[in-house]
Order: sequence, then structure tokens, then C-alpha cells
Amino acid sequence: MVLDGRLMQMKRISGIALFAGAFLIAASAQAQRPTLTAHVPQAVTNGQAPFVGELPRAQRMSLAISLPLRDEAGLDDLLQQIYDPQSPNYRHYIGVEEFAERFGPTQADHDAVVRFAQANGLTVTETRANRLAVDVEGPAKSIETAFHVTMGVYRHPAENRTFYAPDREPTLDLEVPVLHVSGLDDFTLPHAKNIVHGPASSQTTGSGPHGQFIGSDMRAAYYGSGPLTGAGQAVGLFEYAGYEISDVQLYFSNLNQPLNVPVVGVSLNGKPLACPPPKCDDSEQALDIEMAIAMAPGLSQVVVYVGSSDVSIFSRMASDNTSKQLSCSWGWTDDESSLDPIFKEMAVQGQTVFVATGDNGSATPGDTVWPADDPYITAVGGTDLTTNGPGGSWESETGWSGSAGMPSKNNIPIPKYQKVPGVIDSTNGGSTTLRNIPDVAAEADTNQYSCYDGGCYGGNGGTSYASPQWAGFMAMVNQQAVANGDAPLGFINPSLYRIGIGSSYVGDFHDIVSGSNGKYSAVTGFDLVTGWGSFDGPNLINRLIGLQE
Repeated sequence: MVLDGRLMQMKRISGIALFAGAFLIAASAQAQRPTLTAHVPQAVTNGQAPFVGELPRAQRMSLAISLPLRDEAGLDDLLQQIYDPQSPNYRHYIGVEEFAERFGPTQADHDAVVRFAQANGLTVTETRANRLAVDVEGPAKSIETAFHVTMGVYRHPAENRTFYAPDREPTLDLEVPVLHVSGLDDFTLPHAKNIVHGPASSQTTGSGPHGQFIGSDMRAAYYGSGPLTGAGQAVGLFEYAGYEISDVQLYFSNLNQPLNVPVVGVSLNGKPLACPPPKCDDSEQALDIEMAIAMAPGLSQVVVYVGSSDVSIFSRMASDNTSKQLSCSWGWTDDESSLDPIFKEMAVQGQTVFVATGDNGSATPGDTVWPADDPYITAVGGTDLTTNGPGGSWESETGWSGSAGMPSKNNIPIPKYQKVPGVIDSTNGGSTTLRNIPDVAAEADTNQYSCYDGGCYGGNGGTSYASPQWAGFMAMVNQQAVANGDAPLGFINPSLYRIGIGSSYVGDFHDIVSGSNGKYSAVTGFDLVTGWGSFDGPNLINRLIGLQE
């Protein structure tokens, strides 16, 4: 009887132990929280990309772990108020600290991600005041363990190269929600929407060598000889590679023009700021700097953010909040879910982001266009400009054939500012359901001169020239706003569209009514080649400033 009792007790203990073990296993499985977004390229899941082998476990990788917003509905409501002229909160922006406290992840959640990374053998390389992302670095072995994936190497189905990617969606032994982990694959490489080479236009009325346009020609044509120079304002540039300051110096030296604007580099994800030829091509980066300074030669600084992660770069731009006008001339795969929180932060802080649309007309693919078609971005297309001689005033302008314009190929819904009557109609062929680009445009034809890779060259073009021109122009707008005692203009699209459908439109923009990018043609008013057109500097500045009153 005693023996039977002991056996029964042992069975009960064994049962409790089994139950406890099962509970722990279930709890562990439950603790493996999936991310809120997808990471595995479709070519991996559908088998189109043949498996080559496992990624070497010692290979170092750089990632950005994004956290979701807190009270995104409240942030959206505040954005609506900030950009509504009838609201008492119109252009009453908030700072980084207030954004983090009201809408960013909690400090506890942010710190939990930091501890998670460190506990899994990853090095935390950068955190930011907005708490939206944590940058980490480590070997593939540690990344596989941390995210419960196997990193594989696959043959790209459309390009002559291999790429790496996880074999499944990442999960984390972490109770804190994680939005996205950037850097787990390189299926799509970023595209520099950089220099398009070609024969110079017959309308070569620039003051550069052989009649090529230079940056100061753009300033003279679009703004004139007015006093605004962008003084007190900084322009931030988004770059995936470094730059050689000697190329920028060569540009202004060859043109006998002063270079008085400091160029400050910010390195992220371990990317070097230098870009020595021939191993590195700085054509995109150098021309971005040159165009921004040429348009606004009195800038307090140009800040060049160089990294390998879109989330890391944009998050740092927002967290720094020192440049109220930003420009990007790169494209990559649609990453709206992890970038929109950052773009919303920028808008609520009074920052404007300009992005070049691309250079293959209406045929430009979506993974080159992005992020130009994001609703919180000002998309910049291209034109073919004629001036009244070297350094002369604006004479005429047509839509450039390479200007990427179309309804979003990334299926991004149409934003509110494009839904108003007078924007989309049968003449421009725009979509009433999808985001339409571009919003605006500037000179992009292949008749421009710039210096890069150790030399200076003509016959260059592309929307990469247009985007930093608009950033420089915006610096002058904000210079005037500050001088008037007003706030910066912030995300400019709502104002641009109000002007576009208003009675002053023709006097504030150069309305471009000829030229085609393939499927779409420039027409009166808004179109999918040039948007609302190029800026008529003094008039548009006055109109934008007047909207503040």
C-alpha cells in the first residue's frame, strides 16, 4: 500500500513536471513575437530564386530594428491640424523630444530592444532621441539566433548576381512589438537616380563650358538676382555612398565661384564618408551637394547623411532636426510601413523631404521611383529649360522625356491633397485612387555640367539635378519665413496643391504645357510629367509666405 502510494505520488510529480515543461515551451513559443511587417522576398517564397547555399556565419551584417509608433491616430490628427490653415495649430510644430514622448515608442520598449540585441551578441551602433529605430551590427550567426531564421544565398531571378535573405519571417524572444528589421536581405539594391548621359540639348543657353547649364544658371532662371541665399538654413542630403569634397571644390573653382558653405558628413551603419575613385563613384553625391549650394549659396551647411539603411538615414535626419529641407535622389523597394512613421515625424517637426522621381519616363519601375510616391514626400520630376542666354532669366520650359511620372506603381493610395477638385481630370490622365507623381519639377535635361570622380563633365541630366534644386529653393523660402518671424513651411504639398487650384497658380509656377514622358503628356495645370511645374521663385516665395498669415 505504501509502495503504491509512493508510485502514485511520483506519477503526480512527473505529471506536474511534464505540465510545467509544456507550459514553459508554450510560453517560450508565445514569447517569440513576429514582426509587424514582411521580410522574405517573394522570389524566395515562390521558388523563383534558386538556393545557392547558406550565408557564411561569420559575415558581418548591419541592421536597423524599427519600433512602431504610439498613438498613431493622435499623430495623424495633429498633422491634420498643423497643415490646416483654419486650425489654431496651423504650423505649430513640435520638437523631437515632444514627438518621442507623445508618439514615439516608450523608453522602456526602446531599452528592451537594446537589451535584446546585446543579449544576442549584437552590437548596438546607434540609438536616437526619437526612439524609432535601433541600429545593430553583428555576424550572421548571431542574427540567425536572434531572429530565428537561416540566412541563405540565392540566385537573383532577374539580375546577374546573388543575394542574401532569411528563409522565413523573423521572430524575436521579446514581448515588445517590433515593426521591421531592415537589412535582412539585399534582393533589391538601391538605385542612384544619378547622371543621365546623352547629347546636350540644342537649347544650350547655359554659362558653363560649351553652353552647358550650371547651378547658378538655375538660380538665375528660377529666382533671379534677389537677396535670398538660404542663410541660416541647412539642407540635408540622403546618400548610400560617400563623397569627395575635392570634387565639389573643383566644381566651384572651375566656375570661378566662391564656395562658402560647410559640407558636413554623417556616417551611419559603418559606411565611410570618403568615396575615392575608381573604386567608388560619387557622381550622385557630388552633384547633390553642388546643386543645393548653387541654388542657395548662403546656406549655413549641407549635411550629407551616408549609410546603408533607409530607416537609419531618415531616422537620423528626423532626430537631428537641423535641416528643414531634405533631398534624396535614390530609389529602392517600397518600404512604406517602416518609413511612414519617420516621414510623419518630419512633417510634424516642420521638415520637407524632396525626392527625385527617376529618369525613364512613365516606364520607370516602382522600385526605382520609391520613395518619391510616398504621400509625405514632395516628388520632383524633370523639365527641359531654355533661358534668355547664359545666366539669363527663364524663357520657356517643356516636360522632359525622362521625367518619371505616373500613378503609383507601388499601389500607394491617393493622398487627401490630390483628391480636391481641379487636380486629377481627364486631361492629365491621373488616378483617382492612387498617389500621382510628380508634384513639381525643375531642369533635368542632358545639358548640365558637374564635377565628380575626379573630373568635370558636360552632357549630364536627370531628376537628381532637380530635387536638390528644390531643396535649395525651400531653404530660401524658410529663410524669408524666419525673417518674417514665422515658422518654417514644413511639409509643403498641402500648400502647393492649394496654390495649384487657386487663382494665382500661373503667376507662382511655370505651368508647363508641352512635352511627354511616354504615356503621359504635360498639360495645363497639374500633370504626370511635371506636376504643377517649376517654381517662379520670387512669386512662389511670396505666395507661400503669405499662406502663413
